[in-house]
Amino acid sequence: MFQGTGSGVGKSVVVAAMCRLLARRGIRVAPFKAQNMALNSFVTADGKEMGRAQVFQAEACGLLPDVRMNPVLLKPSSDARSQVILMGRPCEHLGARDYYRRSQEHWQVVRDAYDSLAGEFDVIVMEGAGSPAEINLRETDIVNMKMADYATASVVVVADIDRGGVFASLKGTYDLVENRYRHLIKAFIINKFRGDVRLLEPGINMFATIVPVPVFGVLPWFHDIHVDEEDGVFVKKIESKKGVDHSGLKVVIAGLPRISNFTDFSPFGLEPDVDVVLCSDPEELVDADILIIPGTKATTSDLEFMKERGWEDQIASFIKRGGVVAGICGGFQMLGSTISDRLGSDGKPGEYSGFGLLPLSTEMVEKKALRQLSVRVECELLSHEPMTINGYEIHMGRSRLEGPAKDIYSIGHEGEEIFLFHKRFGILGTYIHGIFDNDDFRRTFLNLARKRKGLKPLPVSFSYRQFRTEHFDRLADWLESNSKVDELLRLIDV
Repeated sequence: MFQGTGSGVGKSVVVAAMCRLLARRGIRVAPFKAQNMALNSFVTADGKEMGRAQVFQAEACGLLPDVRMNPVLLKPSSDARSQVILMGRPCEHLGARDYYRRSQEHWQVVRDAYDSLAGEFDVIVMEGAGSPAEINLRETDIVNMKMADYATASVVVVADIDRGGVFASLKGTYDLVENRYRHLIKAFIINKFRGDVRLLEPGINMFATIVPVPVFGVLPWFHDIHVDEEDGVFVKKIESKKGVDHSGLKVVIAGLPRISNFTDFSPFGLEPDVDVVLCSDPEELVDADILIIPGTKATTSDLEFMKERGWEDQIASFIKRGGVVAGICGGFQMLGSTISDRLGSDGKPGEYSGFGLLPLSTEMVEKKALRQLSVRVECELLSHEPMTINGYEIHMGRSRLEGPAKDIYSIGHEGEEIFLFHKRFGILGTYIHGIFDNDDFRRTFLNLARKRKGLKPLPVSFSYRQFRTEHFDRLADWLESNSKVDELLRLIDV
């Protein structure tokens, strides 16, 4: 089990690397995180919801995602409340105090999921959450030391040296872990190191005289490996390729307060002709070519946020200049005329006016749509050849066209619209998460913007799926080259 000195130290990435390393050796391995808090989620083939980090780790193992890998998922809906998802099914919205009162109920769910998963695999690589040293949460913890103890797992604590104070963080974590669990900590790993590791070695040697736990690796900071990041970490990491010239495209991602499913637009950052900018300031649209309004856990409040910041007028001007707009999930709902939330399923009950860019009305309902799907797009303005798009839906609202839809290409599913394209203005709205993972569609969409800018279209330059496969191997190589792998393997007796 990989635990950490805090959030964002790299636990998820190290788990994925270990999963890939073991899978390459022919070991039947699966990831597991008892409880995850994230807005970045995924829908499995059987219509259940789980955290994207465990989806990434499952992919590293060569497995299809399974909700047993993440039996408890918390999706923050405000600063004080989260939607609780148990074994892939949304249950209720709870504040922190009420959630922790249910810890025994959730602990049973976690144990059942782990036991079932562990019965099918040779090795389970587990991930903790935050830090095991949160002394105020000891009694209700179901994801760190209590879980390690239940699984009789060896614990490796990961620390982020880039933040500074790495030895203090490691010793503080070790000292604050309860005595009954401390024997489970078998090793430390120092992550995100920059520079000459030989300069760190004296510190590691001195540290060995203070804490009786060895350092099994110093993992260097990497820039050449593409990984899925979790929520706020991804937001902080996305960077613009500075100095875009006129031969490329600038893609602006609207930075919403409750933004979710960041992986929807990560493939754009890999395209050679694209510069991606995440921002909350609509002034960024002045020299942009594409605007993407992403998914959100609070559509109506984020819609009001955008209007208060002046996005509505800027988007209208942007479209007049020939800019291309895409709205995904909550962003799709915002592009419509109205959003009705009589029950308060999304937030404060009421009727909301959208941006009015698509002839679409949305009604929020309590039941969440969760499904994978494959649709066929046959729109000549987008492409002369039909395209198949694979993805998944995960949303609360139901959206329908409002009367005759001139210049609109639409795809419906089970009585609701899931894909709309305004052929005249170049506005795309869809409920399909992962739509830009599809190579042909991603390039077709970018070429639409290139055409509007007077640039020649470009061919598909890479396979996103193959790209991910190659980078999983790079990730395993990174761990193998910079840690005592044999010692790690001895901890799990393989």
